[in-house]
Amino acid sequence: MLVSRGSRTAALAFCAIMLVGAAGCAEPAATEESQVNPVRLYGTDGNMSNSFGAEFEGQTTLLSGMKGTSPLTPLSDDFISRLRTVDRQLNDFLYAGEAYDAVVISALATQLAGSTDPTDIAAQINGVTTGGEQCDVVAVCLELARDGTDIAYRGVSLKRGGFTDVGEPSTASYATLHFDGDGQINDGKTEFVGAGDESTTTTAAPPPAEPETFATRAEAPLKLGGLLPRTGDLALAYPPLAAGAALAVREINESGGVLGEPVEWFDGDDGTNPDVARRTVAGHVDEGVHVIIGAGASGISREVLPDVAAAGLILFSPSNTDAGLSEVDDQGLYFRTAPSDLLQGRALADVILRDGSQRIALVARRDSYGEGLQENVRAELDRAGVGPDRLKLLGYDPPAGADAPPVNFDSEAQEIKAFGADAVLIIGFAESAEVIKSLAAAGLPIAE
Repeated sequence: MLVSRGSRTAALAFCAIMLVGAAGCAEPAATEESQVNPVRLYGTDGNMSNSFGAEFEGQTTLLSGMKGTSPLTPLSDDFISRLRTVDRQLNDFLYAGEAYDAVVISALATQLAGSTDPTDIAAQINGVTTGGEQCDVVAVCLELARDGTDIAYRGVSLKRGGFTDVGEPSTASYATLHFDGDGQINDGKTEFVGAGDESTTTTAAPPPAEPETFATRAEAPLKLGGLLPRTGDLALAYPPLAAGAALAVREINESGGVLGEPVEWFDGDDGTNPDVARRTVAGHVDEGVHVIIGAGASGISREVLPDVAAAGLILFSPSNTDAGLSEVDDQGLYFRTAPSDLLQGRALADVILRDGSQRIALVARRDSYGEGLQENVRAELDRAGVGPDRLKLLGYDPPAGADAPPVNFDSEAQEIKAFGADAVLIIGFAESAEVIKSLAAAGLPIAE
């Protein structure tokens, strides 16, 4: 039972009256619960989606007021309408634009190279986004590429700067998202902010483009392989990723395809699991795939990249954000349309600090995505003057497979309670719902 300021005052007044009558009275002791700070929840791109609400059947009010950031460009009504011709039930759009752009950039780079050799395609990818004539419609961009025109693609997610030297966006758009009590994102509260620096866009010129000729047609068709999280902890992100990729393939082929032939798509699951992902990669190698679109999670891309590079293929992710992937040894074959978490770390720290948080717990799944973003946020908070005495860093091991027991965060929830946190950032995927449930079970009041 909470002891309110009003009831405490009344109790003390009653004691004063009793003292007059010579009957002593002690000040009411505060209960343990009265010492607990209300906790505001924060999330990241791995759990700030409508699909996350499905993990809270009968408990969606736990998400009420939770906010967080995600790489997200304001999407046009036209693009959303086109996505829904692929998936009528689509109600999340996280990384749909990035998936679309990864496929389109791959196609344009292939057309400009006049070759489906992955090394030739890779040499053109950065250049597709920089320099030349700007275009943002697939049919127009492909026509320019067929003529050998240098282009600067500006699609759904890539609006300002192009790619950097290491093959990732130099700028990004982030959305601050808010959950309502029904477990759904309130679009009316979404705010957008730009991040990054256009000056980091590569200035390296790609090889000269090859105008389409009869000879280049022999290189077709371009084969793309999916490595997206159809199952596993990140499966909640699969529908928009799959819809974005499928829409791009369809619109490329409706515009005449690449090198005179329709692009071929070979579906594949990464399972949010290295073993599943490796098997999928091996299958794509056997199929003669040139570009693999994925993986969904940064940690999975780290695991399979050596296999992909050894096979001489391109790995092009729409959703990897681990900043460390910018420095990985990829033999020039790894690209991404999702921005580095160096940018998201700044956006998250700003959101948390704007709420006036004083004691902050940073909870992350133990993998390259979770621990990398946790460190980026910690560094940004430190730069803002939030010292180690006001921060608590905790982690958890994500389930090893579909049959593994759920995350048990009970003891860590008690640590957060004892720490007196008033803000908890949870960096994870669908499994991170168990962290929130543990916080509630520990008696931490969730602020709305």
